[in-house]
Amino acid sequence: MRRPLVMGNWKLHGTKASVEKLLVDLMASTSELKDVDIAVCPPVIFINQAEQLLHDAAIEIGAQNIDVNRQGAFTGEIAADMLGEFGVKYVLVGHSERRAMHHENDDLVARKFEAVKEAGLIPVLCVGETQTERHNGETKDVIGHQIQAVIKRCGRKSFENAVVAYEPVWAIGSGQAASPVDAQKVHQFIRELVAAQDKDSSEALRILYGGSVKASNAQALFSMDDVDGALVGGASLDAGEFASIIKAAK
Repeated sequence: MRRPLVMGNWKLHGTKASVEKLLVDLMASTSELKDVDIAVCPPVIFINQAEQLLHDAAIEIGAQNIDVNRQGAFTGEIAADMLGEFGVKYVLVGHSERRAMHHENDDLVARKFEAVKEAGLIPVLCVGETQTERHNGETKDVIGHQIQAVIKRCGRKSFENAVVAYEPVWAIGSGQAASPVDAQKVHQFIRELVAAQDKDSSEALRILYGGSVKASNAQALFSMDDVDGALVGGASLDAGEFASIIKAAK
C-alpha cells in the first residue's frame, strides 16, 4: 500500500518570523502522526532556516524550482546538487505557474525532472489542464503529453522514485477543487500511462492532488483509490488548516 504524502507549496510567501512560527506550530500539530509523509516547499531563501528548524522533525523539505544546469554562468539560478546540501528531498518541476508565467514547455520540464533525479533527489512532476482545455475535452491529451515528455527523455522507468501531482490549472487558487470522482479518473489515467511503460513503477508511484485542497474537502479526495495525498497551496500557510489536511490523509 502506498504511504500518503502531503506537501505544502508556500509559493512566494514568508518572512523569517512567519516561517519560524509556521514550522513550530506545524511540528507541534503533527508530532504524533506516524502514517503519513509530510513536506514543505518554502521559497529557496528560507530553506536553510527550515533545515535548522526541522532538524529533529519528521517533516521533509522540498524546493519549488531548479535550473537544469549543475553549475556554470547562470546568474540567479539554483542547481539541484546545491539544494541537496541543505536537506532538500523533493523538488517541484513543471508547476502550472512556472509553465504559464515563465514559459516552461514540456521539454524543459523533462530536463528539470532529469536534473533532479541525477542529483539523487525526488522530482514532483506537476501536470494539469487549463479551463479551456478541460472544456474542450483535452484533459487526457494535455496530461498525456506532459507525462510522455518525461518518459521520452528519461526512459521507461522515469517514475521510479518520483512523484506526480495532478493540479488542474482551473482549480488552483479558485476555491473550486475537482470533485473526488473527477480527480480519481485523472489519477487512474496517469497511473495507467506509467504502467504501460513500467508496471512496478506505476504501482509504487504516489500521485498527489493539488488545486484548492482544504480541510473540508481533503477526506473525500483521499478516499479515492489513486489519490495518494496532496500538494497544498494557500492552505499550507495556516498550520492548523494544513495539519487537518495531513490528518485526513492518515
